[in-house]
Amino acid sequence: MSIFNLSNAIMGSGILGLAFAMSNTGIILLCEYSCQNTQNSLHPGLMCVFAGIRAYEQLGNRAFGHPGKMLAAVIITVHNIGAMSSYLFIVKSELPLVIQAFLGKQENTGPLLILMPCLMCVTIANLPLISFCALGYLGYTSGFSLSCMVFFLISVIYKKFNIPCPLEDEDHHNLSHLSHGHGYINGTDDFCEAKMFTINSQTAYTIPILAFAFVCHPEVLPIYTELRDATKKRMQNVANISILAMFIMYLLTALFGYLTFYGNVESELLHTYSRVDPLDVLVLCVRLAVLVAVTLTVPVVLFPIRRALLQILFPDKPFHWARHIIIAFCLISLVNLLVIFVPSIRDIFGLIGATSAPSLIFILPGIFYIRIVPEEQEPMFSRSKIQAACFAAVGFIFMVMSLSFIIIDWVTGESRSGGGH
Repeated sequence: MSIFNLSNAIMGSGILGLAFAMSNTGIILLCEYSCQNTQNSLHPGLMCVFAGIRAYEQLGNRAFGHPGKMLAAVIITVHNIGAMSSYLFIVKSELPLVIQAFLGKQENTGPLLILMPCLMCVTIANLPLISFCALGYLGYTSGFSLSCMVFFLISVIYKKFNIPCPLEDEDHHNLSHLSHGHGYINGTDDFCEAKMFTINSQTAYTIPILAFAFVCHPEVLPIYTELRDATKKRMQNVANISILAMFIMYLLTALFGYLTFYGNVESELLHTYSRVDPLDVLVLCVRLAVLVAVTLTVPVVLFPIRRALLQILFPDKPFHWARHIIIAFCLISLVNLLVIFVPSIRDIFGLIGATSAPSLIFILPGIFYIRIVPEEQEPMFSRSKIQAACFAAVGFIFMVMSLSFIIIDWVTGESRSGGGH
């Protein structure tokens, strides 16, 4: 159950953007960065050695007192709200298409069909799950969610050998023309040539996508506290298996998605398949599977947000069911409102991946390690603490560079992207 929950916390909407990331970085750069990111993501498992620490916010409290606790709670809240927004954005963009396919309609049926799936279907479906008081109870739904994503991966591999390249002229024209309403397409003219290494105006969004895809840090300690016979070794095994499995799924999805469409791949992979054949039954089934998967992932991601808010707003209050459920319901309602007004999933990946993701992966673990481990055990200029300092510095540089590139692209690329982002 712990492996399922941690894998489900890693797996999510980021998988739909990895083919786009590969088309704008190249195969070698994406694979190399993913390997390094996977190794770095193992670091949170080592934080479990500190006895009595049951939440990421408590790490901040141990390191810097109340300000550190508040900082960790705010970053976790921002990141996981971004993650939930990306999941519900998929529901907003995919569920209307699925309903239209079942109804046999091809025209846009208006905003009502978008509002109802977001505000009603997902909230009602998740209400029993978000009411659980322990993360371990979500292990079964996490396992089913992962099985849906395995079906998605198998379908992506299958489609690679059934979609010809180059596409027919009419399909190619429609793919390039219609994509502006759903996501930016890599602007290369070599549509059927795999790039081992490439950099363009969209590369600024790809590295945040990769960082966003591997973040599972807020869920590690809650899972550790509920692990049977919890030890550092057992938790490290859970982390190793979960991250390795998700790394393989990510890499295969990115590779086969990219090798199917090359320069035509969109920032949301499923939309690319729809441009080729809107009535494809397999793609319709994949859409349903992805919708089920991201819907079942929402409670896992919501759990650390609720804990962070409780740490901020009610630090000394005992558990209360009404407070527990009301906070969860308000969070889902807030995220639904955010999703309605966000124009593209790429913006969510870019901003959250460039800010909170490097904070959780690089900056906070590095500075927490330096502050928490006593100098008697590790001197300030020991190899481990110097590595932790470099770890935090790299995260800060990464954050500044990514945000700078994204802002520059927003300022200079509005006309190029047509405002449809």
